[in-house]
Amino acid sequence: MKKFYIIVTFLFLNLFSQNAFSQKKDVLYEKLDLFGDILETINKEYFKQINEGEVIDGAINGMLQSLDPYSSYMSPKTFKNMNTETKGEFGGLGIEVTMEAGLVKVISPIDDTPADRAGIKSGDYIIKLDNKQVKGLTLDEAVNTMRGKSGTPITLTIRRIDVDDPIIIKIVRETIKTKSVVSEIKENIGYLRLRSFNEKSGDELIDKIRDIR
Repeated sequence: MKKFYIIVTFLFLNLFSQNAFSQKKDVLYEKLDLFGDILETINKEYFKQINEGEVIDGAINGMLQSLDPYSSYMSPKTFKNMNTETKGEFGGLGIEVTMEAGLVKVISPIDDTPADRAGIKSGDYIIKLDNKQVKGLTLDEAVNTMRGKSGTPITLTIRRIDVDDPIIIKIVRETIKTKSVVSEIKENIGYLRLRSFNEKSGDELIDKIRDIR
């Protein structure tokens, strides 16, 4: 009798577990159907055409960020850009930029780079990349356009304070090696600044310490 009771209990628990799992699965499928319906509605009703891939990437990223502040999703493009930054060198012009009023603003050209030699100055506004208006681009899109294979040209159209007409500058991209560590000595005190992290930061830091010594 005891054995029969145990078997019946096991069967009951097993059926209960399967039923609970089935209900959980049904809820999941309902949510996935809802996601598909929302995506279809956005495609039909949104005021402009969307990039479905980017929208889905955003949804995946939102799902991961709902877990904790440290989880996020990198699309293949974002991952490639991160690897470029981490490597510490890339084909480009050699300028540090930010976005201001929908335009790319030059923070500063990096010493001895194509941008520096072409005469680009801090405070310049880049309004066109080749024949493409910068207005409407994100900062990442603008930066990716300026980057490219070493030896390839790009034409920048620049607005400069106190200069009436736009300045057109053609620049040939080169391999830019970013310096993540800078140093100086003031009154016998050595100062080190770690500007960014990449594969070469450790070696650069050791070299700068040796220079100061």
